[in-house]
Amino acid sequence: MFFDLTEEQRLVRDTARDFATREVAPKAAELDKTGRWPSEIVSKMAELGFMGMAVPEAHGGAGLDSVSYALVMEEVSAACASCGVIMSVNNSLFCDPVLKFGSDAQKKEILAPCASGQKLGCFGLTEPMSGSDAQTMMTQAEKVDGGWVINGSKNWITNGPHADFIIVFAVTDRSGPKVRHTAFVVPKGTPGFTQASPDHKLGIHAAHSCTVFFENCKVPDSAIVGNPGDGFKVAMATLDGGRIGIASQALGIARAALDAATAYAKERKSFGVPIAQHQAIQFMLADMATELDAARLLTWRAAAMKDQGTRHTMQSAEAKLYASEVATRVAHKALQIHGGYGYSTEYPVERHYRDARITEIYEGTSEIQRIVISASMLKG
Repeated sequence: MFFDLTEEQRLVRDTARDFATREVAPKAAELDKTGRWPSEIVSKMAELGFMGMAVPEAHGGAGLDSVSYALVMEEVSAACASCGVIMSVNNSLFCDPVLKFGSDAQKKEILAPCASGQKLGCFGLTEPMSGSDAQTMMTQAEKVDGGWVINGSKNWITNGPHADFIIVFAVTDRSGPKVRHTAFVVPKGTPGFTQASPDHKLGIHAAHSCTVFFENCKVPDSAIVGNPGDGFKVAMATLDGGRIGIASQALGIARAALDAATAYAKERKSFGVPIAQHQAIQFMLADMATELDAARLLTWRAAAMKDQGTRHTMQSAEAKLYASEVATRVAHKALQIHGGYGYSTEYPVERHYRDARITEIYEGTSEIQRIVISASMLKG
């Protein structure tokens, strides 16, 4: 498969690159150091149409394709991984499921303001004792007159401290051999819905996450996204697309690390010549570039399949698995090329090294991606 970007895709990429270079990258170190929420960058991403890229214009989005989304995610994430994942969560984990499964009223009242960036969404699936294994989910919703009452908690909710809405998954039926889940969209300020303080993390410091709690939180029937009992279907379909976003974030982190290592190798001298002239460094750079290109092609393939309406579960898992592990390897080698300076906060590679690691964990660990890939293969 050969990828030749369309004129529109190139324009979108170049717009994102210019924005990321001028307005995001100069603030990345400060955002990492202070952990400040980048409200001005989020607002600018909204103005550019980056917060609901694949949502039709009729629903407040930019009406672009998934390949364009992957391109923009890479550019923003190369400048600041925190800003990239804020954008990814709103696009992939919130707007996408509301677009696919939401009611007409939800699309008008919730999707439109989130896709335009006036509001912000987040996604609540993971719990303290339930992540990859949804059958152990403890959060539950009980049917009552006029709606449902939700009780439980979710953790590591990216955008959680600032989001106006959350899609939360709860068990609604335990009668069968497997529990059944239902997806609900809950507005911030709903009685019984509270949030803890932001989490303290190794990386992506400006992308705030937190634990959220539901204590007798009553929502109407109209809060259901999709149909009752179809929550697992909603979650899995959402993660198929979300993994394209995280793969693209990983591409951006890896590219930034490679660019930094290449520039440093041309400047730093040892034994009388720039270290870029040493074959050991050249081989490292060659491996980094090759793996990055391979990861990008996997990611673009998954995005193109999504645009075509083709099932892409396996391909998205492959892209997310490979791109995230490449990001870690590339950042590791970039730090090594920098030597002692790579371990210093004066240079950006230590930030890329820390930011890369989370891409192997959230939206399905590398181990879960391997399970998804092998299961798809074995189905024949």
